[in-house]
Amino acid sequence: MKVPMTCYSTSARTDYPTSARTVYSTSVRAGYSTSARAGTFAVTLAAAVLRSVAVVFLAALVALASGTALAQTTGDPFPNPIAADEDVIVVDVAEFAQIPDIDGLPARMMRLVDEPGTERMFVNSMQGMIHSVSYDGSDVALYVDLNEWGVPVESGGRETGFQSFAFHPDFGNPGSAGYGHFYSYSDISDTAPEADFRPGGGDESHHTVLHEWVAEDASAATYDGGAPRELMRFEQPFGNHNAGQLAFNPLALPGDEDYGLLYVGSADGGSGGDPLNLAQNLESAFGKLLRIDPLDSDGENGSYGIPPNNPFVGDANSLGEIYAYGMRNPQRFGWDPENGNLFLADIGQNTIEKVSLVFPGANLGWNVWEGSFRYVGRDGVDASDPRSDPDVTYPVVEFAHADPLTTGRSAVTGVHIVRGDAYPQMQDRVLFADFVSGELFHFDADNLPEGGNAGIRRMLLRTAGGEAKTFLEIIREKNEAQGQTPAQRTDVRIDTGPDDQVFLLNKQDGTIRRLVQDR
Repeated sequence: MKVPMTCYSTSARTDYPTSARTVYSTSVRAGYSTSARAGTFAVTLAAAVLRSVAVVFLAALVALASGTALAQTTGDPFPNPIAADEDVIVVDVAEFAQIPDIDGLPARMMRLVDEPGTERMFVNSMQGMIHSVSYDGSDVALYVDLNEWGVPVESGGRETGFQSFAFHPDFGNPGSAGYGHFYSYSDISDTAPEADFRPGGGDESHHTVLHEWVAEDASAATYDGGAPRELMRFEQPFGNHNAGQLAFNPLALPGDEDYGLLYVGSADGGSGGDPLNLAQNLESAFGKLLRIDPLDSDGENGSYGIPPNNPFVGDANSLGEIYAYGMRNPQRFGWDPENGNLFLADIGQNTIEKVSLVFPGANLGWNVWEGSFRYVGRDGVDASDPRSDPDVTYPVVEFAHADPLTTGRSAVTGVHIVRGDAYPQMQDRVLFADFVSGELFHFDADNLPEGGNAGIRRMLLRTAGGEAKTFLEIIREKNEAQGQTPAQRTDVRIDTGPDDQVFLLNKQDGTIRRLVQDR
């Protein structure tokens, strides 16, 4: 094998330890020329090299041992699992409505939204449809299919499709600027138009587009408006966890600065570990919670407005649309009706799932942090120095994928805050869930935990006065009654309807279920 000369000369000149180089140069200057002197030199040189190698080796061992003690990389940083049997809440649940199958498969339901102006609820499926549901659950009808209006929904993957939708608070208020307006947020296969937000890398898997729809008659049984208007478009670098929830603040009243502003959850672009480092980049819309005025037009593309009180407005190095940042996949969020607290469920990488309290300008830490711990990679987190950056907003609760209650392939969802007396056993609790296993959880809304899983408690369900069960067990029983193979996961979503009713959606049996109120 031919060795490059540069490697040889560099090694000869510099790679020996200092003591060896000193012996070598001294020996040469002394003029060793006989074989005996050469032998002595060789022995001396060898001894010096061995001593130096030993010192370097010992130093490496010390450094390795020290680093191991400090790093503490782990896949489960919590000393104890979630309490499985402590303070468990049991709530009665009943089937409320059935969404029709789509192409022979259960509707992959994502959101249920109450629209009080027309006294209906609406439910979307990832395949691209919105169905209306009457307040008593007896009437279910197709309201609009996005695919039939030039919005080719890309729903082939588990995580792609029609992600979310929201009705303007004035949807049912005739004469208002927002009358008849609603918004859809979907992954689409049409990547020809130029995107407003580009990641600067990846494979351009597909685009995610926010559309505005305007119904002529808000109370019509089916959508009767024209083609949707595009507000913003994201070029997605990878095919997973690309979008999140849409919502208007339901607590804001006309005249409030938050009234009519649309919150848009935008994931970090996918793959794993945020390889393009977008979540911490304030010049990127990825890995953020955005807030826009959909009825205004002072945004860069002229299709929406940027609220002047957004936290980064006026910062030349930040996007004005950003409300909060440092998120991997802001799956769901919700407001506390008593104090306005905004809670957000952010799906983690391979180790931590979390729920965080969000405020304007908050940095939730991803991809430097996964939950309360420094992110290391797919192998885990560094548990040695938790919650140590004062500039990061750490979660109020979090749990590990390794927790015995979940399946090991976890993803957090939620979030609903129970106030009032509709559900006495859940009063003043924040509801959330692991949407894979279907485990339902809750924590104290008034005395917020400071991270970890110690404040998390379980909620089980009971049907027709039977025994308490997990949501997955209930779905599997329904699958068997349908003649289907029992599901291995739930993909549960938690939403609210009129009179503070709580509903559970899933992607496995097409059934909307309602938690039975006790008042």
